[in-house]
Amino acid sequence: QVQLAESGGGLVQAGGSLRLSCAGSGPTLGPYAMNWFRQGPGKEREFVAAISWTGGSTSYADSVKGRFTISRDNAKKMVYLQMNNLKPEDTAVYYCARAGGIVITTEVNGMRYWGSGTLVTVSS
Repeated sequence: QVQLAESGGGLVQAGGSLRLSCAGSGPTLGPYAMNWFRQGPGKEREFVAAISWTGGSTSYADSVKGRFTISRDNAKKMVYLQMNNLKPEDTAVYYCARAGGIVITTEVNGMRYWGSGTLVTVSS
């Protein structure tokens, strides 16, 4: 059973940065893709970023391209999301998820395991 635990959320002013971490436990996270999703107040859960097992392929939502960077350290079973130039609209609970397959997918239904989330609040 794979377990995922996010950390690194908090309160930050607009224009600031945060680095989210996702720690995996149990079996290896490989060779599966890993994702970050977020759910803002009153909104549906949405795709943020994804990374392949090797890290050679990444995908980002248009709203975060150029500001967020996803990375992973497979030896440590860790996935990261570096978030720069944060905006109030980035306020959300951020979730780490392991995909059900190897190929990157942006679909919520394509995830097999989820963390419990970490709250990011961006003040204006």
